[in-house]
Amino acid sequence: MSLKKSVTLAVAVCLGTGALVGCGESGSDEPFEGKNADKIAADAVQATRDAKSVRMAGSVKQQDGSTIQVDFRVDEQDNCTGTLSGQGTKAEIIQTSQSAYVRGDAAFWKNSLKGQPDADKAMGKLQGKWVKAPANEGGLQGMCDKQAFLAAMDGDKSERKGMKKGETTSVDGKKALNLEKKQPGGEKLTLFVATEGKPHILKSVSQGGKTPGEMVFTEYDKKVDAQEPPSDEVVDPKTDLR
Repeated sequence: MSLKKSVTLAVAVCLGTGALVGCGESGSDEPFEGKNADKIAADAVQATRDAKSVRMAGSVKQQDGSTIQVDFRVDEQDNCTGTLSGQGTKAEIIQTSQSAYVRGDAAFWKNSLKGQPDADKAMGKLQGKWVKAPANEGGLQGMCDKQAFLAAMDGDKSERKGMKKGETTSVDGKKALNLEKKQPGGEKLTLFVATEGKPHILKSVSQGGKTPGEMVFTEYDKKVDAQEPPSDEVVDPKTDLR
């Protein structure tokens, strides 16, 4: 594999690591009175998917034992800003309708280019720079695609069926009702649903299982300020790493 392809692939893998999921005011002290847990969960997923934008921040433990931390702001037009870190590396991401950009630290690029010829030479060109890739690159359908990410979160509707109402609590100062479901094998899913205003998901927690993790959802419907980096700070692997 050529060096420029390796850099492009690293960008794609970085952005593709998603691999890392009615109103509450009813005149009653009980939130969502008259609705069972499954209906509340369904409404919460729909309200979250319908939002114009959202910030998603949290961590997911991978099967190899490592943990990936993500913090992304995304909107319906796939504008996106955020960070991805794990295994001692960190990368910043910007995506607009035209292009995606990744600025990784030295550890990120060292790991991404390991074993490639002229890797040391490329490292000098990549340090502190934004690396450009097409926004529709195959591996870029990840955290920066709001609808795809949330659709994947709701891909298996059976996961949120059979839930039970838990306690009323708060997430970042917002009132929430937690919905719980215990799976065979000790896996547990908990959704924290806003009880005031739209029933957005405020937090999702998965315990046990192969990929336990936690994601907090905030800044609903706020503008995502995704600006393309200055041209003198951008490296295009297709032309600049020959």
